[in-house]
Amino acid sequence: MNDDRELVSPDAAGDERAIEAALRPKRLDEFIGQARVREQLSLVLQSALARGRPPDHILMSGSPGLGKTTLAMIIAAELGVPLRVTSGPALERAGDLAAILSTLSEGEVLFIDEIHRTSRPAQEMLYLAMEDFRVDIVVGKGPGATAIPLDIAPFTLVGATTRAGLLPAPLRDRFGFVAHMDFYDVAELEQVLHRSARLLSVNLPPDGAHEIARRSRGTPRIANRLLRRVRDYAEVRADGVVSREVAAAALDLYEVDSEGLDRLDRAVLHALLHRFGGGPVGLSTLAVAVGEEPETVEVVAEPFLVRQGLLARTPRGRVATAAAWLHMGLTPPPDAVGASPAVPDGEPVPGTDTAAAGDPEAAAG
Repeated sequence: MNDDRELVSPDAAGDERAIEAALRPKRLDEFIGQARVREQLSLVLQSALARGRPPDHILMSGSPGLGKTTLAMIIAAELGVPLRVTSGPALERAGDLAAILSTLSEGEVLFIDEIHRTSRPAQEMLYLAMEDFRVDIVVGKGPGATAIPLDIAPFTLVGATTRAGLLPAPLRDRFGFVAHMDFYDVAELEQVLHRSARLLSVNLPPDGAHEIARRSRGTPRIANRLLRRVRDYAEVRADGVVSREVAAAALDLYEVDSEGLDRLDRAVLHALLHRFGGGPVGLSTLAVAVGEEPETVEVVAEPFLVRQGLLARTPRGRVATAAAWLHMGLTPPPDAVGASPAVPDGEPVPGTDTAAAGDPEAAAG
């Protein structure tokens, strides 16, 4: 993965996790955004504390970088209990999970990131552990194998997934509370940036925060990463103040445009528009045109382009929308997806008031 793609990737690199840890809010009232999820989660936690029992198991779904891990840490902090962290790919065998479950203390929070990637034997062990707080340890092999039940302390499982549809229904149904994390709007990202700027001692005026926020793909992790790159630019090539002009110059240098598109995103749109006339074109052909693997185009670039309304997936292939033509500085053809229908001369534009269109005074009023 090249550097410019890493800049707007929602995934965190190894050395970035330490920086993220310093910027993460520690309590629920410090968490910015996801207002509905925060309110629902607050009720779940307060009710559990009042009863003196662990809360229901919690599943959080959503794209990377929206705060699922942060909320898991906050849940443990609000309950005043330890947090055990692991990931789905690390649980290759049921024994791996059994070793963790058997050492949990009462009320402890177990956080499994990418829970949809947990192995099937481990998932089947989770069914029983989540519902009855016990696991069956199989001793021996073949006809002589026996299952020894092992009671475990009541705990709360917090699972995080970017692909909730891949979870088997029996596992998904055992979560008492399911939270879906939405992308942030620009105003929420500005709040995130101002908080991070205070922690990083960055001079960030409102116009600079707005410029970074609108290029951050609705993702706090990307916003914080862009803030650090813009800070470097401001300290080296400006007076240290992250103004709108400085932020725009820095992000243009890093090839992150006004809509948050990076080099690969624009390469996909450029090939689609200039080489294939806006499409439709197959995924493999499009990937060859931009010099990338089909999986990279489909998994890395397409989701954001589709979400921004710049690309459409059709049964015949990928198609550029009218918004994509306009974003690349071109005039969309009349048949482009999302293009305004042509209106014959002398007829009112659909959706306008007929009386107002024919009466200047009415139009002025």
